[in-house]
Amino acid sequence: MTREPIRVANFSGYFGDRRSAVDEAMAGDRFDVLVGDYLAEITLAALSAAYQRDPRRGYVDYFVDQVRPHLAAIADRGIKVVTNAGGFHPAGLAAALRDEIAAAGVELRVAHVDGDNILDELPRLRRDGHRFDNLDGGAPLADWAATPFAANAYLGGWGVAAALDSGADIVVCGRVTDASLTVGPAAWWHGWHASDFDALAGAVVAGHIIECGPHAVGGNFSGFLDIPHRTVPGFPIAEIAADGSCVVTKHARDGGAVTRDTVTAQIMYEIQGPVYLNPDVTVRLDDLRVRDVGPDRVAVSGALGGPPPHTTKVAIFGPIGFSVVNTVFVTSPHIEEKIALIRDQLMPGLPDGVTLDLTPIGTPAADPESQWAATVALRVMATAPTADALAEADLARRLGSLYLQGIPGYYHDGAAGLHSSPRPRIDYWPGLLPLTVLDHRAVLDDGRRVAAAIPPTTDVVAQPVHPEPREAPLPDRVTRAPLGLVAHARSGDKGGNSNVGIWTRDPRVWLWLRGFLSSDELRRLLPEAKDLDVDRHEFPELQAVHFVIRGLLGTGGSSNTRVDQVGKAIGEYLRSRQVLIPDDLLAGDDSDRDPTTEEQR
Repeated sequence: MTREPIRVANFSGYFGDRRSAVDEAMAGDRFDVLVGDYLAEITLAALSAAYQRDPRRGYVDYFVDQVRPHLAAIADRGIKVVTNAGGFHPAGLAAALRDEIAAAGVELRVAHVDGDNILDELPRLRRDGHRFDNLDGGAPLADWAATPFAANAYLGGWGVAAALDSGADIVVCGRVTDASLTVGPAAWWHGWHASDFDALAGAVVAGHIIECGPHAVGGNFSGFLDIPHRTVPGFPIAEIAADGSCVVTKHARDGGAVTRDTVTAQIMYEIQGPVYLNPDVTVRLDDLRVRDVGPDRVAVSGALGGPPPHTTKVAIFGPIGFSVVNTVFVTSPHIEEKIALIRDQLMPGLPDGVTLDLTPIGTPAADPESQWAATVALRVMATAPTADALAEADLARRLGSLYLQGIPGYYHDGAAGLHSSPRPRIDYWPGLLPLTVLDHRAVLDDGRRVAAAIPPTTDVVAQPVHPEPREAPLPDRVTRAPLGLVAHARSGDKGGNSNVGIWTRDPRVWLWLRGFLSSDELRRLLPEAKDLDVDRHEFPELQAVHFVIRGLLGTGGSSNTRVDQVGKAIGEYLRSRQVLIPDDLLAGDDSDRDPTTEEQR
């Protein structure tokens, strides 16, 4: 018998998300499962460091504080809770929760999912011939200069499903994929098998949409001006049917909005193209359809699934040195010359191995009407292999010595001060490891271990190749205007690569957009990408063009020196670029027109 859709409510999108979210969800609409995602890639490395300092830790402590007041209600209402707050030590978090449950005098069973942490197994696995080939460049881990201090494989959702099927009420995970927090409950609820690839694909899409919490409800959204009550957007709910299709909604009492565009924005976030890989299923997003079916209700269907790849990603982290960052300010005129002089004055006598990176932020107005409109912030970063080298370089002292001998108008923020305290730099290696090597299992509160289901078959599916558009002649009447007048965008990171999706709801704009946005045009709009490989794909059902910009983020956000470390603002930068847009695409929406645009007739 087909069960009604499972209602999965998200309450966390990252480590540091709104701590009141569990309170909000418990006071909101009905749901069956509460899921919380805390683990960005670098978060796991930070939790690993905490675990090394104190083996009793390594998990997200404040999750315990979030859930403690609601244990009785969770038990009374039969709610299941699934979270990756276990981080580097899911068994430790499970034990802490059992103590809280005992103190509250309620009946709840806690299980944890194990098998992702393979740090101690790395030497043996490498002796057995596993190379941990880099997901981007293909080089073996042996080529990496860093010494790993964290290595966690990305697990699918079947360990979560096994725990729920064995009677667990709360399931604590480490590094499962973000979507697995939703896939596991959906598979358990509907009784899916490991070969139900289309249903699993739909659940992966649902999990991807809600994994970042308020993203799907209008947070970090290029159309934020149209979002009601946007100060505190709520958290999403996915209603997942037996065939894997879903409706995305939110708690009625909360702020924000769920629309086709807010959902499309999250679909575009941190993907590598129309083929979306997961340890349980390979998802094809080509024919994904998104449609409004009511206020704050968006139906998502059309995901197709196939066997997953035989390997899964392993996030490996290791130290590569230290950094110190300070900010000083430069006022026009002669910005470039002033920055050059600062660089020249900082360089002499730098210890061996210390590198300086100076990044100006902003552009002064031609005729500034305030001092701040004439000002550029100059971020000065020093990096070195050792903390001692940075201490010897003493960046704060160097910057502090330039007041009487440097550029005119030199200053720093006196309230923030200058500092020389080094911070570790952590490099990231996305390796590959066969799924069959992993011991993916659920560990129950009585000590029993239940093996996770494994895919009956695997396959390798490459991203499709979409031809570049042919250059089309411009119509007679065009206007130079920001791209964002006619298109939305969302960008994110996948290791050292940045992705960006650009889409529209207007079919007329889509015909122009897919012909205009070539890889070469993207490189023109984003000068940092001019020498980089760019993958381009089209999503006709979503009316989106999607790009992966390879190497824009170095080897990953934890180690590159960009100010926007993980590419969050690239989409908005592209929307700000002025391009020639056919007038008929701008007609009828004068309220959004920029009166300063330069018209070409």
